[in-house]
Amino acid sequence: MRFAILHRTHYRYAGRATECYMEARLTPVSDDRQKLVSRKLTIAPESSVNSYVDAFGNTVEAFAIIKRHRELLIENTCEVETSTVKTPSGALGATVSEARQIWRGQRLELYEWLMPSPAVQMSASVNRLANQFFKPKSPLGPSIDKLMAWIHKEFRYVPGSTTLDTPIAEVLQSRKGVCQDFAQTMIAILRSAEIPARYVAGYIETDSQRRAAESKQPARLRRLIGASESHAWVEVFLPGRFWWGLDPTNNCTAGERHVKVSVGRDYHDSTPTRGVFKNTRTEGLSVTVTMQRLTS
Repeated sequence: MRFAILHRTHYRYAGRATECYMEARLTPVSDDRQKLVSRKLTIAPESSVNSYVDAFGNTVEAFAIIKRHRELLIENTCEVETSTVKTPSGALGATVSEARQIWRGQRLELYEWLMPSPAVQMSASVNRLANQFFKPKSPLGPSIDKLMAWIHKEFRYVPGSTTLDTPIAEVLQSRKGVCQDFAQTMIAILRSAEIPARYVAGYIETDSQRRAAESKQPARLRRLIGASESHAWVEVFLPGRFWWGLDPTNNCTAGERHVKVSVGRDYHDSTPTRGVFKNTRTEGLSVTVTMQRLTS
């Protein structure tokens, strides 16, 4: 599938900011699942942009505005082509114990994806769930699928019920949240079970977007849920060095309707935009994403 995507972030200040310093992680990746066809970043007020690759392989664009301004507009326009990739069945058929033995030999490489992080904390309740879903002699793939299905069934998708800083312990207790919460909860349980996992930020063609596409292309596709700003899911590192994308919000494998932008230990490593400004406060922030399917 091919998508045209517009990600628009608009900061409005209560007064005039004298300076601002920003970072943006808005460049979709090119890998075996997707290809970035074209992209344009527009900033108003205008600013020069410096680009670098962070420790997790994400493209980061940094810029500064050193003049008075009342608002900041960041528009990211891109076209991305996605495809399906077959998951290696042999890796999914290995037992949890066999997979752990392989990962222990790669522990230094996988350290960040096995340890707690600022937003993915371990606890007794998380560990109990890890022991419940991942028995040493059970096959790895079906065990991960059961965990994902459990999160999808037991947790309610309720926008506004959590914040960016809501801890996993609170999400487990309330059993509600958004895609970020579902992804980070699943990652915590996986890491507690000694399974390397990372957070993915990107875009998803939601049900409303699908219906608009189907008005011209009548083929039926499964309904998917996601935010109008961005989406989050999980990648598990399988034996054989394959990152397996899984979407607990929708209880499915990350497929052609998912566009990956960045990865990290948790949300904090994958924030689309972040920065600081001086001498005023934020009066309003609006973020919108439009995702138009160009081909099926």
